Amino acid sequence: MSVAESPARTAGPQKRSPQPLLDGQRGVASTVAVYVFVIVPLLALLAAVPVAWGWGLTWVDLAIALPFYVVSGLGITVGFHRYFTHGSFKANRVLRVALAVSGSLALQGPVIDWVADHRRHHAFSDKEGDPHSPWLFGTGPAALARGFYHAHMGWLFGRDQTNEERFTPDLLADRDIVRVDRLFVLWATLSLVVPGVIGGLVTMSWWGALTAFFWGGLVRVALLHHVTWSINSICHVIGDQPFASRDHSRNVWPLAVLSFGESWHNLHHADPTCARHGVQRGQVDVSARVIWLFEKLGWAHSVRWPTARRLEKLARV
Repeated sequence: MSVAESPARTAGPQKRSPQPLLDGQRGVASTVAVYVFVIVPLLALLAAVPVAWGWGLTWVDLAIALPFYVVSGLGITVGFHRYFTHGSFKANRVLRVALAVSGSLALQGPVIDWVADHRRHHAFSDKEGDPHSPWLFGTGPAALARGFYHAHMGWLFGRDQTNEERFTPDLLADRDIVRVDRLFVLWATLSLVVPGVIGGLVTMSWWGALTAFFWGGLVRVALLHHVTWSINSICHVIGDQPFASRDHSRNVWPLAVLSFGESWHNLHHADPTCARHGVQRGQVDVSARVIWLFEKLGWAHSVRWPTARRLEKLARV
């Protein structure tokens, strides 16, 4: 029985029924935090082009922003997604906690919230119950435009909260992950502040601290946000579908490098627990290579690598 189908706990020998999809609504503080974490980095990203054109972007800023993008991005793709959501591999305790923290640095929400939403997405992909399908409002041009915005970022502003007891009982039972989840505000703050501190120390100036905060903090977070959200929107609307899946998931090659291989989305939905998404010739999948490295170092094991027989079975005729 899948996590999404796990029955509710009831007293006595009564017949069990499925737990509800939703568990109330976000509180006012959580809703305000979502708006801040989404809109403020977005405004920084919109300001980035004129700022870069005239002044304010240095090699120091790039040298700080790039590692933070890689660490927080892989925290999402390898950690939140392939490990915590789908169990594509098993990790030792140190790696498990490190992945939870690094994914939190992306400011896409606490780990348990993120996983609950994504497991719900897979349970109802592109159907009623999917929290962010672009096909929610219909197939006409206007409906799809509305759905595209909803899938990309509009769904984040809704207050409905996915039922974590139903979708993430394993994470709720993990004390380490619960602690990381509860400290999300700390990780988010460090993710924005530390780049500025490093920039100030390297340049020995407040201006260096400000520009590093802008590029390594706000712009980096916003760019990663929209790359991640593009998997929900673009990769469910356009692209090729070499593998059979029950939804509209597609491959979009231009996003492959920035998304660390997540945009090979069709195979992922055809075989969600597979540790490698880019399985065809020329499909770069940095996340899979990182998992391979973890396996070689002995930090990860029981990796669900694709097999030729499995891929042949999943391929469209």
